[in-house]
Amino acid sequence: MINVTSHWTESKIEPDSVITPGSRPFNLLRWYSWLSLILISAVALVLGAVSAHFVVNESIERDLMLSAQFVRAVAEAEIRHSVLPETLTMGDLVDLRRLADADLPLEVVHDVRGEFLDHITHLPDALLANIYATDRRVIWSTNPDLIGHQSAANGNLDEAFSSKGRVGSTYFHVSAENHHEEQQFIRHPRTFFIENYIPLLDLNGDVAIVVEIYKEPNDLVARIKRGIWLIASTTIIGAATLYLGLFWIVRRASLVLAYQQQKLVENETYVAMGEMSSAIAHSLRNPLATIRSSAELALELDQEPAKKNINDIINQVDRMSAWVRELLQTSRPMSSRVRPVELVPAIEEALSACQLQLQTFRIDVDFAPQEQPLVLAHRVLLSQVLNSVLSNAIEAMPHGGVLRLKMDTDTAAGKLVLSISDTGNGMSHQQRTMAFKPFFTTKQGGLGVGLVTVKRIMERFGGKVSLSSYEQRGTTINLGFSLAQGS
Repeated sequence: MINVTSHWTESKIEPDSVITPGSRPFNLLRWYSWLSLILISAVALVLGAVSAHFVVNESIERDLMLSAQFVRAVAEAEIRHSVLPETLTMGDLVDLRRLADADLPLEVVHDVRGEFLDHITHLPDALLANIYATDRRVIWSTNPDLIGHQSAANGNLDEAFSSKGRVGSTYFHVSAENHHEEQQFIRHPRTFFIENYIPLLDLNGDVAIVVEIYKEPNDLVARIKRGIWLIASTTIIGAATLYLGLFWIVRRASLVLAYQQQKLVENETYVAMGEMSSAIAHSLRNPLATIRSSAELALELDQEPAKKNINDIINQVDRMSAWVRELLQTSRPMSSRVRPVELVPAIEEALSACQLQLQTFRIDVDFAPQEQPLVLAHRVLLSQVLNSVLSNAIEAMPHGGVLRLKMDTDTAAGKLVLSISDTGNGMSHQQRTMAFKPFFTTKQGGLGVGLVTVKRIMERFGGKVSLSSYEQRGTTINLGFSLAQGS
């Protein structure tokens, strides 16, 4: 016995290219793969960049607002807790030139001014702090070398003096291009620093002084980096998930379209084949019958020398009549309903019908019938399937061989596979590919509709047919049936 393993797996159908006259093949899946990858990547990059920019700006803006609130709160508290008149502001005390004509206790003024400047000096993460008067001159700095220096062409500083109290902030990456004359840090930043401008107003609502603070907020930078990393990873994962999800949907749709296109082509082929077969068969039946009758009459009347030729005529007519019956059977609509059928008796009946051929070609049969569950089929159509497959197997062994039949039942899956194997010459790869195509045959004088009809009938049964064959190693046809419920 030959062990034949059959698998009930759906064969993959690659999406066919849509071809129109005068155009190149269009591969939907390939175009979608590239275009969607480019578009989704571009959208992900833009969204990631916008989100990262928003996080950085919002974080820096928040840090600026906290710094400004702290500086202004300290300034107001120092004035409020001193004995100085409430008409004074911290801008007046820091820029002593504004108090040149005022009669104030200088000791108190210096104490309040010193307390405020001490708070500025010890701001967390501060690299450098400068205080500018209205003439853009540095009147105080944590770097004494900058005191008295007058800033020129500083747009951010000019905007701070004209903003009526609105704070401003800029962040820089450490580089030679971003270095300015007033950025004489006592402690140099590593990679990133922030420049804040905090205006302090006088009682008239005009900007009296501007506090410029350079900071390297390490904790803020770490948080920004974590936020950017989170945005980047989320964007990449989201884009990949979206791409793979859409790719799966399009691939599935492409496979369905390809399968439907293939079935449409097959159906059109079947329709054309049926119309042609029916027309040819009906046109040939009557002439063939007349020729055979005339040949039989001539056989009775003629002498011995012509009998051999007349018998050849009758044999060829019988052969053509068989073709006509096969064509008519192929083109006939398969409207019979399936029902539970015993497979073993059908196999034994088909083998019995082929007994003469088996003996003629000296073919041994290896078949051990065992009780099997009922399968879904139609008795007449099942006989046609078995006869067609057995005839092909017998014709593949003209010099003798072994015909093996084996049944494998998978009750859990509700399937039964009948494997019919021969020890003939087998098929090449190209022949295996074309085996189920209409009008393809490897037999001299064959029509090429036998396996096509077998495939159609098995699909009508809700089953499948597959073929495995190798040159000089024989061919195996696997007929897959669905088990009847309750079997």
